[in-house]
Amino acid sequence: MDAHRSAASDRTTEIGAFLRTRRAKTSPEQAGLTPLPTTRRVPGLRREEVAQLAGVSVDYYIRLERGRDINVSEAVLDAIARALRLTGDERSHLFALARPARTRPRPMPPQRVRPALYRILETMNDVPALVVGRRTDVLATNRLARALYTDFDALPRRERNMARFVFLDEAARTLYDDWEGIARTAVAALHLYAGQHPHDPQLAELVGELSLRDPDFRTWWADHDVKRRTYGTKHFHHPLVGDLILDYEALAVTGDPEQVLGIYTAEPGSPSEQALSLLASWTSEPAAPHRPRPSAPH
Repeated sequence: MDAHRSAASDRTTEIGAFLRTRRAKTSPEQAGLTPLPTTRRVPGLRREEVAQLAGVSVDYYIRLERGRDINVSEAVLDAIARALRLTGDERSHLFALARPARTRPRPMPPQRVRPALYRILETMNDVPALVVGRRTDVLATNRLARALYTDFDALPRRERNMARFVFLDEAARTLYDDWEGIARTAVAALHLYAGQHPHDPQLAELVGELSLRDPDFRTWWADHDVKRRTYGTKHFHHPLVGDLILDYEALAVTGDPEQVLGIYTAEPGSPSEQALSLLASWTSEPAAPHRPRPSAPH
């Protein structure tokens, strides 16, 4: 089997695994069904129930879940997404997995942060801010983001990655109040990216390393959850300034839809704002501002 056919086979395996996990997480009640009390049930919906709800034959759905019919129409995908009560991110992931593979595995082109965006980060002295790219690679940070997390710029380039930080840096497990929730979200973001870029060898390397080194990652990767980072609140236990409750916004970077500018803010007048100001003062740089080389590819 050549690389192209192998990639297609991997996609059929992925779509089957994704559908099975979504089916297991959808109860009959959620789907609007009333299970018979004498019927022995599996977790979630049966294949026959999904087929009924989607308006397709049981045999067709079984073939799809087993990866034997990847050329499925958008109308059928829509019906299955409705039957399984998929979220918007899950629906997008299903459609991405169902697209026929057209390319062979190949390295992704490097990502570069525009010099103007570096300058914007440097002017943001009161809030942590960072640019995150493909596969949660950390492309750029400001001083306060490095103080909040870690000095990503001091790490080897391949290690400047948020998922690697969350799972492989022991400091992350005490930094986050809800480490498991943060870690699961990182896995879900990687899975969403994997559906869009199944042939990215750097993603395969990252997933392989994390699977080998962390049993939690291995378990949660098998759940096939997907989620896009948008906004929310994170609770931190920082070793220098203590507890922080920060709201974050993930903003798309114009010109590269796979770069996101993440900004953290504290409620005005709150203890978290005071702690953030204290962290900024303790980590202020007396010398010239930090200026990464804009031309360096990521």
